[in-house]
Amino acid sequence: MSLPRLASIVGRALIALLFIGAGIAKATGPQPFLEHMAAFGVPSFLLPAVIVLEIGAGLALLVGWRVRDAAGALAGFCLIAAVVFHADLANKAERTLFFKDLAIAGGLLAMAAAAEAARRERSVPATKAQAA
Repeated sequence: MSLPRLASIVGRALIALLFIGAGIAKATGPQPFLEHMAAFGVPSFLLPAVIVLEIGAGLALLVGWRVRDAAGALAGFCLIAAVVFHADLANKAERTLFFKDLAIAGGLLAMAAAAEAARRERSVPATKAQAA
C-alpha cells in the first residue's frame, strides 16, 4: 500500500472517530447535550439528527463510503457548531474551540475535495487519460 493511500485511510479514521465518539456520547447520555443546546436556543428535537449525522457520516468516512458527501456534511456541521456554540471570541477557551471547529471543517472540506477529484479521475475514460 502506498504512503498517500495509507495516510488517507488513517486520516479518515482519525476524523471519523472524533464524530463517532461524539455521536455515541450524545446517544448514551443526552441530558448534558440537551441542556447545552437549550442554553443557546437550539431546539432539542435536533439532537437525534445530530446523533445520526455524527455516527452515520463518521462511519461513512471510516469505511470510505461517499466520502465527499460525508465530509461535506460534517464540515457544514462544524461551521454551524462554531458559530452557534463558540461565538464568544473574547473568551479564550471559546475562541480556541471556535478555531478548532473551523480547522476540522477545513480538513473535512479538503477531504471532500480530494474525494471528488479522485472520483472524477476514475470517471475519465482510459483513452482520454492516456492522451493527456
